[in-house]
Amino acid sequence: MTPALRTGHRAIDIRRRAPWMAMQKFTVSPTEVMRKYKVIAVVGASKNPEKEAGSVPAYLHDHGYTIIPINPTTDSVNGLRAYTSLGDLPEELARKVEVVDVFRPSEELPQVAKQVVEMKRRTGRPFVFWGQLGLENDEAKKILEGAKVDYVMDKCMRVEHRFMAGSP
Repeated sequence: MTPALRTGHRAIDIRRRAPWMAMQKFTVSPTEVMRKYKVIAVVGASKNPEKEAGSVPAYLHDHGYTIIPINPTTDSVNGLRAYTSLGDLPEELARKVEVVDVFRPSEELPQVAKQVVEMKRRTGRPFVFWGQLGLENDEAKKILEGAKVDYVMDKCMRVEHRFMAGSP
């Protein structure tokens, strides 16, 4: 079955597009991801609550999501044990990750996408790669599509959760 996105009243085959067309920002509904998946590894999680990379994971944790911080410069983020990389997650924990949420510059997304693909090869997970608001990279999208990992780019999980919950 060919993946398609619904836009308006017709489906668009996301694998067949003219070379000049920009790649889609997501291959799965952001709202569906927020409703369905609850275990999130956050690459680039910050211990600084003033940064989005600190406040967004804290918000998600406060709203029932399990957060696994990934940050090589600290042992903990918001009181949660941090891991240096996705590859350093214990196998049992890696098998629970459903979404990898990324707070790194767009030019680093292909590198993180390769780590996600390797993690999926090893564990069967994650199901979704999420690039936070302002982050998007076509090379990363191609890597993820090639490994059949759904993605969401240029969206904020906190904003999507608030939208889904009907709050401002």
